[in-house]
Amino acid sequence: MGQVLLLLAVFIPVAGSLLLPLAGKCSPRFRNGLALFLVAASLAASLSLLPAALRGEPAEIGIALPLGLGFGFLADGLAVFMAAVSSFIGAIIVFYSWGYMRGYKNLHEYYLMVVLFIGAMMGLVYSTNLIFIYLFWEICAIACWRLIGFFREPDYVRKANKAFMVTVFGAIVMLLGFFLLYRQTGTFDLAQMKAMNNVPELAVGLILAGIFAKSATLPFHTWLPDAGVAPSPVTSLLHAAVLVKIGVYAFARLFLVNMFTGASWTGSVWSSWVPVIAAASALVSGGAAIIDKDIKRIIAYSTVSQIAFIFLGLASGNMMGIAGGLLYILMHGLAKGGLFLCAGIVEHNMHTKDITKMGGLIKTMPVTGIAFALCSFSVMGIPPFGGFFSKFMVINGAAGAGQLLIALTFILGAILTIIYLLRLFTLVFLGEPKSELKKEGSPSMLISVAALAALSLIAGILINFPSAFVTQIVQQMAVMIK
Repeated sequence: MGQVLLLLAVFIPVAGSLLLPLAGKCSPRFRNGLALFLVAASLAASLSLLPAALRGEPAEIGIALPLGLGFGFLADGLAVFMAAVSSFIGAIIVFYSWGYMRGYKNLHEYYLMVVLFIGAMMGLVYSTNLIFIYLFWEICAIACWRLIGFFREPDYVRKANKAFMVTVFGAIVMLLGFFLLYRQTGTFDLAQMKAMNNVPELAVGLILAGIFAKSATLPFHTWLPDAGVAPSPVTSLLHAAVLVKIGVYAFARLFLVNMFTGASWTGSVWSSWVPVIAAASALVSGGAAIIDKDIKRIIAYSTVSQIAFIFLGLASGNMMGIAGGLLYILMHGLAKGGLFLCAGIVEHNMHTKDITKMGGLIKTMPVTGIAFALCSFSVMGIPPFGGFFSKFMVINGAAGAGQLLIALTFILGAILTIIYLLRLFTLVFLGEPKSELKKEGSPSMLISVAALAALSLIAGILINFPSAFVTQIVQQMAVMIK
């Protein structure tokens, strides 16, 4: 049964996405409902795999092929966690799209690409072969390219092309690293690479370059703020659910589980550089967010900064830091998804992204304003919101690993986060209106932002449950790399 669920989790959205244009010919409502069903079905399949994964009995499928090109999926705790988080937030984004995207052209392609995007993420997190990881990685890039350039205006297409070139170039560089590993091991199968000795430092550097490019980490970060030209559900999908989380998942899968033991990763040349790069990324992007005037670019720079916290936790090399990094994947996904969807409501009604032309919106958009504030508190790391506990664990993990200067740098990054999000909320929702006040978004849009805001708070209040969950995953990872 587990093998069937594993296949369904991947191929329901991947194959089902191809039916959406045909469904749209029958009825737009049927197409929209089918899109949500496909993502929800994938979520249900992943959640059904969770109990066995937590027991240490993961579902697995493997087909041996020549030249080390075996095809396989594995639903261990790390993979199921990433799949469940991505598909859950993806389902909320699809539901939000019902209201936001109404009236636009090219909606058949929009829903196809969104569901395919989520399906490719499922394929990537469950894959056990580097070549198939690369293939699903590139499917995500193609879907991302089409969605960023959705409005087809020349400037939008140019920025979509930029995102495509940066991430695809990074993926090709990463593929070169995969081939260096293949030369040493004679296989692309991750199971046969566990705790491999003498991992080539060049291969690690090439793979990290691809990971940083996809995760919009310094110096490859500039494409992500430019991607704000996409519809708001797309930017939420890129930042909160799928795209930038691919990189941190690949980092955890390759460097913490399969290629290294814990000791050999901390002994790698690159292990000391990842926190430094992450710290620089957090500070530079935080500074950019403070001075920008575009609501979606500010939140995008925030994503670059917060992804750095996840990298710091995963690279810390200790249990608390890694658990904090995984926990922040969930907390950041909930809160950042909510921020982008709130920004979408504001932009949709105000017809501008310039925050200096806004003000006083909480008077006529109370649900959006309150949801934005709650999600902001989580990203800031204000207790008792979920973001506080994950950030505390990440910074404490770094300090426990002897990286005191890096930990202090990230405390500064956290202060910058508070400054730019307070500035953003004040200029958009408080003060006197600078234009005619608009009403709230559609019911599906408001339900979506309210749900994500509430979950950002509830996840913090009930922190024992997600914390115990990610701690168990980290313990499994420690067993796997011995």
